[in-house]
Amino acid sequence: MRTVWFDGAGGVEVASVREVDAPAPARGEVLVRVRAAGVNRADLLQRMGFYPPPPGTRAEMPGLELAGEVAALGDGVSGFAVGERVMAIASGEAQAEYAVVHERMLMRVPPELSFEEAGALQEALVTAHDALFTQGGLRPGHAVVIHAVGSGVGTIAAQLARASGANVVGTSRTAAKLERAKPLGVAHGIVTGDGKFADRVRALTGGEGAQLIIDFVGAAYLDENVRALAPLGRVVFLGGMGGVSGQLDLGAVLRKRLTLIGSVLRSRPLEQKIAATQACAREALPLVADGRVRPILDGALPLDGVGEAHRRMEKNETFGKLVLVP
Repeated sequence: MRTVWFDGAGGVEVASVREVDAPAPARGEVLVRVRAAGVNRADLLQRMGFYPPPPGTRAEMPGLELAGEVAALGDGVSGFAVGERVMAIASGEAQAEYAVVHERMLMRVPPELSFEEAGALQEALVTAHDALFTQGGLRPGHAVVIHAVGSGVGTIAAQLARASGANVVGTSRTAAKLERAKPLGVAHGIVTGDGKFADRVRALTGGEGAQLIIDFVGAAYLDENVRALAPLGRVVFLGGMGGVSGQLDLGAVLRKRLTLIGSVLRSRPLEQKIAATQACAREALPLVADGRVRPILDGALPLDGVGEAHRRMEKNETFGKLVLVP
C-alpha cells in the first residue's frame, strides 16, 4: 500500500510517499480502506521529532484520524460489516491506503457526510467534546473562550459549545478568521495579535470572567488565561504552540480556586480513548447527523500533497481541516 512516510526528523523535505506492506487486523481490530485522513498539527510535530507516537506505532507513518470503508474483520469482531463507512481516531499510521483500528474506536459515518468531511471530523470532534464537557464541565449559560478558534478543533468546539447553550468567545490572531467563525456560533471575537484578551473577556462577561477556556497556545497565554477566568473557572490545555514553560500567578489561582487541566488523547491508555470515543458517539455524533455540528473542510489533497499540507499549516493559512486522500 501507499503511505505518507517521514524519512527521519526534520523539515517538510523529509515527508514523502512510499510503498509498504499493508497491515492485517488482529483480534478485535478492523482493517479500514482509508478514503480520507485528516492532517493535524501533531503530524508536524511528529515530523520534527517532537511528538513520538505510543509504543507499537511507527514514527515514520503519521496520521491521527481516518474515514473509509471496512475492508476486513479481525477475529471476534461482530459490530461492523465489510463495506460499512466508518471513521476513527488512531495512534498513528492513518495517512495510508489501509489502517487497522480497534473495533470500539470506530464510529459509523453519518450518511450526510462525504469521506473527505468525515476524515476532517473525528480527531476534532472527540478532542473538543472531551475538553468541553468531560474535562471542562461546560454547562448552559457558561462563558467559554476558545483560543485559535479557526483551527480544526476550534471550529468544532465552537459549534458544540453553541449547541450546549454556552456563550462562545473565540480568539484568533486575524480578524478574517474570526469573521469566518461567526456562523459557527462565536458570539464574540477577540483579535489576539498582541497576546492580550483578559480585559475584553471580563468586559464581555459583566466583569465575572469565563467559566472555561480551551487553550492550544500554552505558555504565551498563561497569565492572561488566569486573569480571564471567573472564580472556580477551568482552563483545558490542548497544546503549546506558544511555548510550554511560563510563569504562573499562583496567588490568583488560589484566590479564584481555579483548575488547570492538561489533556492529550494520543497518550491515553486504549480503554480511556475508547471511553472518550463512545461518549462522543452518544452525545456529539447526533449533532453531526442533524446538521447542528459540521466539519469545516479547508481542502483535500492527494497523499503526494503532504508537503503542501504541512507548509499551509505552518503558515497558519488554514481554516478548519485539511485531509489527504489516498
